[in-house]
Amino acid sequence: MKIIDAAHVFFDYVRRDENDNIEEVSHALSDLSLSIEKGSFVCVLGHNGSGKSTFAKLLNGLNIPREGTVLVAGMDTRQEDKLLQIRETAGMVFQNPDNQIIANVVEEDVGFGPENIGVPTEEIWRRVEASLSAVGMLAYRLKSPNRLSGGQKQRVAIAGVMAMKPACIVLDEPTAMLDPNGRKDVMRTVHELNRREGITIVHITHYMEEAVEADRIIVMDQGRPVMDGTPREIFSRVEELKALSLCVPQVTELAYELRKAGMPISQGILTREELVKELCPLLRASGHEGNTYAKRTR
Repeated sequence: MKIIDAAHVFFDYVRRDENDNIEEVSHALSDLSLSIEKGSFVCVLGHNGSGKSTFAKLLNGLNIPREGTVLVAGMDTRQEDKLLQIRETAGMVFQNPDNQIIANVVEEDVGFGPENIGVPTEEIWRRVEASLSAVGMLAYRLKSPNRLSGGQKQRVAIAGVMAMKPACIVLDEPTAMLDPNGRKDVMRTVHELNRREGITIVHITHYMEEAVEADRIIVMDQGRPVMDGTPREIFSRVEELKALSLCVPQVTELAYELRKAGMPISQGILTREELVKELCPLLRASGHEGNTYAKRTR
């Protein structure tokens, strides 16, 4: 069942002068068509300017297409009377959590969204507790967001979206401002929400390692999808990704270079464990100790 269905979408950014005359038109999306299944975990990749963040903002009506349609759970984002329902269905988490956190206490911030959409008070507090528990932040409910780390703030932002009970969460580069540990924490939380709650995740990122565990990867260029498949299918196409100014996970790059050098290694290696599993028999056959190599790659 489709939760997102975009068909022949065009979107432009228009810059005007002080007299409201058009100075420049940038074509951000050009004839974009794609759909996303309910309950799936989809990563959208692309270089800066490829249109991926513009696409994210289409999914809850922050951007409205110049042409084409974007349906969220069957609702057209061009219909103003549907926008509130659409934003309840597809919640947004942005790159900087400080842009979304507005209250002085964590639990009040998480309850702000449900209060705005008219949820009864008793239900709001049930949702606040459940959402903070889901992201591992219940112990911080009475803390000030200003005293939290970047990763903790981002989890509070996710909890605030969760409390509105969306069927889909759209994350627009939510880990870009975090350190490696913060990125891991946030991604672990997002994957748990997808698996445990069945929430559809649309994750916009430029970190290739974050895309490895997705169900599906969409690669964008010049405002439209140019690749679409599983992580293994996409990361098997190393040269094509490089031509689009994209990298691949480090272990995939290493396996690719070894394969180019003549070693019989499978395409689309995604993890260190997979690479070690392939290398150990080769090293043993050549008289080297596979375990030594395995230790060095951990």
